[in-house]
Amino acid sequence: MSPLAWTAVGSLLAWGWLLLGQGFFWRTDQRLPPRVTAPGAPDSWPDVVVVVPARDEAAVLPDSLPSLLAQDYPGHAGIVLVDDGSTDGTADVARALSERYGGLPLTVVSPGEPGPGWTGKLWALRHGMALARSRGPAYLLLTDADIAHDPDSLRTLVAAARDHRLDLVSQMARLRVAGGWERLVVPAFVYFFSQLYPFRWVNRPGARTAAAAGGCVLLSMEAADRAGLPDSIRQAVIDDVSLARAVKRSGGRIWLGLAERVDSVRPYPRLADLWGMVSRSAYAQLLYSPLLLVGTVMGLTLVYLVPPVALAVGVIGGDAPAAWAGGVAQAVMAATYLPMLRYYRRSPLLALVLPFTALLYLLMTVDSAVQHYRGRGAAWKGRTYARPGVAPEET
Repeated sequence: MSPLAWTAVGSLLAWGWLLLGQGFFWRTDQRLPPRVTAPGAPDSWPDVVVVVPARDEAAVLPDSLPSLLAQDYPGHAGIVLVDDGSTDGTADVARALSERYGGLPLTVVSPGEPGPGWTGKLWALRHGMALARSRGPAYLLLTDADIAHDPDSLRTLVAAARDHRLDLVSQMARLRVAGGWERLVVPAFVYFFSQLYPFRWVNRPGARTAAAAGGCVLLSMEAADRAGLPDSIRQAVIDDVSLARAVKRSGGRIWLGLAERVDSVRPYPRLADLWGMVSRSAYAQLLYSPLLLVGTVMGLTLVYLVPPVALAVGVIGGDAPAAWAGGVAQAVMAATYLPMLRYYRRSPLLALVLPFTALLYLLMTVDSAVQHYRGRGAAWKGRTYARPGVAPEET
């Protein structure tokens, strides 16, 4: 066989392992577990404080904050919005929405610029959680400013945590897929995330895999105190995964799944917007390691780019083994992507262009490393974060 045919066979073997040996990552059936107890009286529901870190979010708050204010929660709940140095009037917009819509009580605080060694979001969460602790809630709902919740979202999250004795319950919000680039890139983002952190492994009590989706995290206050959050992860750029790891390491039970009634309202109309979303943290995900970067590039090339190339070259050049192996690998690849496309209600034809989308992600990852070595890595809304261990410790 030709070298291309052998490479295609290697890709096919890799897909066989991904299909069966990577926690069935391609399935989309990890949803909130059903209730196992009766709802209970209103006074039996634990107190909850919703903490919303927000930096320059005035444009999206009108589409998200009213959904939190309108939560139909049987117990006592309140909202703390932490204005993280916004320059667009985020705090004023939040207060105006609270006055207009009523609902859950809203408190707006502004902690100032992050202390040494802190990322902006975790600095905001630190102050929001400190204020929440003074109110003595049993749970915190950590949710981003661009996330809209159905009225029963908080109730179902708390019910899942209590019924199944979970310390952390996180839902991957359904991201917006209105524009052409969003349709191409967004479902693949969740697909790749679940491939890296198979939800079944995350949800298995004895497994080492831990992850969460930062847009929607219900966290028990007891677990937060036991894990020393958020101080123990103060430098984390990928804060949601770090938070889940801290909870699991401290003995907590965590759960992660796809959302039914939690949606992101943030638009990503241009490829540049999506590129920035991915590249700002991709190299941090690889622990800033050149070796892991090389391995990732080679892995993405073998798994996603070799099959269509082998199929096309094999057919055109009469290399039957290369065409056969590449074609079967391409078919398996497309089949594993179909459930995610169905979840996002997108055309199954997009499965055929997954190799192109993977190429975009490969380039985003390389760009993330390039920006890091240029001193512009892990940048978000005007802030650039140093590699963990470089920033000075807080006194």
